[in-house]
Amino acid sequence: MKATISLSPVSFVSGARTDARTRARRAAWVLLSFATAVRLVVAAFVPLAPDESYYWEWSRHLAAGYFDHPPVIAFFVRFGTALLGDTALGVRLGCVLAGALASIVVVWIAGEMGGDRARLRAAAILACMPLTQIALGIATPDAPLLLFWSLALAALVFAQRGESSAHTRTAAWALAGLALGAALATKYTAILALAGIGIALVTLPTLRRLLATPGPYLALAIALAVFAPNIVWNARHAWVSFNYQLAHGLTRSGGSSLANELRLLGGQIGLVSPLLFALLAAAVYDALRARGDALRTAFAIIAGVTWLAFAVSALRTAAEPNWQAPAYLSAIVLAASSDRVSARARDFFRAALALGAATTMLIYVHTFHPFVPVDSGLDVTGAGYGWDSLAAHVAVARADTSHGEWRRSAVTWIAGERYQEASELAYHLPDHPLTFAINVLGRPNEFDLWPSFAQRAHVGDRLVLVLKSDSVPQRDRVTAALSPHFEHVTLRDEVPLLRGSIVRGTRRIWVLDGWRGSWPRAELAR
Repeated sequence: MKATISLSPVSFVSGARTDARTRARRAAWVLLSFATAVRLVVAAFVPLAPDESYYWEWSRHLAAGYFDHPPVIAFFVRFGTALLGDTALGVRLGCVLAGALASIVVVWIAGEMGGDRARLRAAAILACMPLTQIALGIATPDAPLLLFWSLALAALVFAQRGESSAHTRTAAWALAGLALGAALATKYTAILALAGIGIALVTLPTLRRLLATPGPYLALAIALAVFAPNIVWNARHAWVSFNYQLAHGLTRSGGSSLANELRLLGGQIGLVSPLLFALLAAAVYDALRARGDALRTAFAIIAGVTWLAFAVSALRTAAEPNWQAPAYLSAIVLAASSDRVSARARDFFRAALALGAATTMLIYVHTFHPFVPVDSGLDVTGAGYGWDSLAAHVAVARADTSHGEWRRSAVTWIAGERYQEASELAYHLPDHPLTFAINVLGRPNEFDLWPSFAQRAHVGDRLVLVLKSDSVPQRDRVTAALSPHFEHVTLRDEVPLLRGSIVRGTRRIWVLDGWRGSWPRAELAR
């Protein structure tokens, strides 16, 4: 008896579709792997920007909170440096891995909502968008924030599924609480995720029934429990971090509201790229208008709340373009899982990816070989260059004890006027010494909460101080304030911060000899 093989058209079509879905799934993971590998390479070779070395300093003083942000970024940096040492890749490793995991979660969500082709589309957007590809490769709170935000979105997917068991839904809400609490412990703007989810639960009838279950309240309780250590830390430090961020985001500053809004919009278009920005904004708008799928509408609400919050903030003060990054997680899922399959939509999608990839590539090229004619002082891609040379000059000044008999027993301390100089010097000097930020003119920061020079030094000690070269040396306000408190104040050197042949700025190295034990202002002795 001969076996028969079915050759029906249905079996061929079904097999072809299965193969296509498998290829799409594999391509998505390959694309994510490639994007992560690129970020790892860039992270290893681009020098640390001042904010990154600032967070590295935090990682040497682990705490439940810091002046500028909650503590999670410090723990991510500490994780990387424990594995790879105090290197650029070590400082950034935790954030690069967080970005890779966030990408995986977003791609998984897109697949759950739109199938395997949606996974590939989401992976392509993440890999091509300048904001995600670059922000997920540097040591800032944004990468861990995006990881925890994406986990909260994934938990929402599980929690709203009608076919899920009660146990699964409870576990999903618990995961949501952990993720939201960790997000709050990373960056205070995570409150917008809570607000977006809350608005979606209240306004969408399909989701409103979830308020009759213990899940949302369990999530809120867990989130507050995870965030509680930072609340306690703030209470013990006069709510300094909360107050700073509220003032940073809401206090009216110079400039018109229109200029701030245009700057915010221009930043979004530049970091997302024009066509991808239009694609993602359209996906959010469509989901808000259609309201046929409660989960898609909820994702659109979360994105809309985040976008709107910073648009409102920009009416009062300048908003940084990266602040809105979490909104794009929801938008990417919506765009990738959209049911728009027209030829025109596919062509626009491909064009958006091509422009985004080209923009990302140009930013990478410019980072290593600057070619775009932009003010070097405003070019953030070069912010990490030149500090190693400055540190070498400081090391020479620190070691020079050739003047004055009393110097032989004195301790030489290192300081910068601002946290940028203080943290970069601590990172680049070979022994990673304790440094201070004097903050006579610089904004308040975490160095104000740590023991100061006046608290640690002894009479007769010397201070090597690095200042920005913004004034005539004889009229420098910082040295004018400090001079009465030292025996001798000498301008030793003026060092350019070089990026190849480009001078990004200059720093002056002052040597202040023979501390008299006094300080110019009481508040600086904190």
